Amino acid sequence: MTHRIAPSLQTIAVKTPGSRAIWPWSWVFSLAVAALGIAPGATLASPSALPLAVSPDPVAPALSGPPLGLPEDYLPDAPKPLATHVVLRLGEKRVYVYGGETVLDSYPVAIGAPATPTPTGEYQIFQMIVDPVWQSPWTGEIHEPGPNSALGLRWIGFLTLDNGIIGFHGTPTVSSIGQAASNGCVRLRNEDVVALFNHVQMGMRVVVTP
Repeated sequence: MTHRIAPSLQTIAVKTPGSRAIWPWSWVFSLAVAALGIAPGATLASPSALPLAVSPDPVAPALSGPPLGLPEDYLPDAPKPLATHVVLRLGEKRVYVYGGETVLDSYPVAIGAPATPTPTGEYQIFQMIVDPVWQSPWTGEIHEPGPNSALGLRWIGFLTLDNGIIGFHGTPTVSSIGQAASNGCVRLRNEDVVALFNHVQMGMRVVVTP
């Protein structure tokens, strides 16, 4: 539908300062048309007939930045199975950490020398010390703890004898690892005894086999 602009004979009251005038509708309409820049007699389309602007389908903005990576880069590591017991195999010169029937970790060790062998049997951990202080059994001298101490960074005692305690400990003498060289204790590299220490707990079973 279209609308044609036509003059009208109706009038409208226009109030100006100090006066009140009666103007024909045609004058008011003509003034409005002139103000809008519409030529007299022009044909106007009905608003319903005007074409509608159609927006294109929305497009998501492109994301910028570093790649997100793999899910496992952000998910926490699965918890390790808890250790249940430790087995020291003297013939292999190796200690094994078990979770049930599964080997969780193992580490090479030095064991007791032939004159001072590591006793076989089944024991329990009763002593766990971080940065143990070593006292020489020969001189009585007390040595500062640390990686260069004779006991290394960790001590795990599991057997009491008349002449002392047998246990796992670190050592700075890494050349002895894989040998029968100690006074009965079980030596490990410092990094390995720290890892073993993190697996075990007080009261855990230690099995020493030939």
